[in-house]
Amino acid sequence: MSNPPNFAQAVDLSSLGKPKSIPTGPTPGIEVNASNLTSEILPLSKTKPVILLCWSARDPQSVAVLTLMADLEKKYQAAWILGHVDIDAQPQVAQALQTQKIPYAVALIAEQIIPLFEQPYPEEQIRLVLDKVLTLASEQGIGEAPQEIIEPEEEEALAALESGNFEIAEAAYKKLLARKPSDNFAKLGLAQTQLLIRTNGLDAEVVLEEASKNSADIEIQLRAADMEIVTGGVERAFERLLVVIKESSGDDRTRVKNHLLSLFALVDPADPRLAAARSALANALF
Repeated sequence: MSNPPNFAQAVDLSSLGKPKSIPTGPTPGIEVNASNLTSEILPLSKTKPVILLCWSARDPQSVAVLTLMADLEKKYQAAWILGHVDIDAQPQVAQALQTQKIPYAVALIAEQIIPLFEQPYPEEQIRLVLDKVLTLASEQGIGEAPQEIIEPEEEEALAALESGNFEIAEAAYKKLLARKPSDNFAKLGLAQTQLLIRTNGLDAEVVLEEASKNSADIEIQLRAADMEIVTGGVERAFERLLVVIKESSGDDRTRVKNHLLSLFALVDPADPRLAAARSALANALF
């Protein structure tokens, strides 16, 4: 068994600044240090996936993610093990894990290090990452793959989509959101279904040509943006509606803004095109 790369080197993360937020109570997870990383944590990864989170009390976002990870460890019924690396107390370990910024998470599977994320993602995104880790570990004979839980309303929606009954699918997703308002997968499913309803039967070439000839017609511009999303023109759709927002006011501007926000929901939160469009929207509105 060998040490992780760069284990003997020091790390300088002093740019994070001085402590701003110190968590109260015991820190969640196993405290990882230069000694137990190789003697305990790496061997442990042969029996279960281990998720290490590099954090600092100086960084409130990393503290929040650590708390979230502890909650998720319970929700996953200990299917994986949480370890935490305080980069201030354990700079050697932070360097060994090639920490550049925090919060930074890595997975250990059969003593192999797999980088996961280095920003504070919401719970739903982290769950997707954890599911992939568990799947990968199970393929190596460690633990079991996650069991996908499908809500009854989601089953109804998926069956309706397969048969082309978009309105029934929309109603099913709305029922699920009425019961679980924070379910982001249901929100995504509803947004996708409503896009299918709006674009069903339309010809992209005809719609876009019509939009080029009627730049002042908001209804046509909304329809064109939908078609661009469907055909993969994410940036073009965003830019189209941003132009309309800049050139409109009152109820028209609000309508276009809300439509643009509904298109935002269809794009991966980590997509840089989404971040750029959100910034452009803020500039257009204020």
